[in-house]
Amino acid sequence: MEPVQFSAFYTLLNALKQGDLSKEEEYQSMLADFKDCVNSTGPLQELGQVFLHIGIMELYDYAGTKDIQAIGSLEAEQWKEIEEAKESELHLQLANSMIAHAKNNDLPKQISTKWNSSKREINKNIIGMARYITEGIMDAIE
Repeated sequence: MEPVQFSAFYTLLNALKQGDLSKEEEYQSMLADFKDCVNSTGPLQELGQVFLHIGIMELYDYAGTKDIQAIGSLEAEQWKEIEEAKESELHLQLANSMIAHAKNNDLPKQISTKWNSSKREINKNIIGMARYITEGIMDAIE
């Protein structure tokens, strides 16, 4: 399987965090593509795209806003208050939402059928991909 990376998306996410609203349309377009797996090039790429979309939606829900700049400017004390209210840390919430989505929607079967690949191979990569995507989102918003 080919290596998977999403640096272009994380660059857009970081630009929005910094207040560059000229990137909003491109960001939203890429996020919509990830939701529908429009440009996926293989099974792991597709898994990552689905997880990125799920992770960003969970981030919005967790922070209570879709404003990436506002999310990126939250102070440690504000994050602590959110953690206490949600009874979960953000990174755990993101990863667990991705893993639950994969399980609840039989994502390995869907992806392996679409790409004529091994369901076992997709299953083997769910936790690692969830960690990888979670780390990328966390790095981009910090």
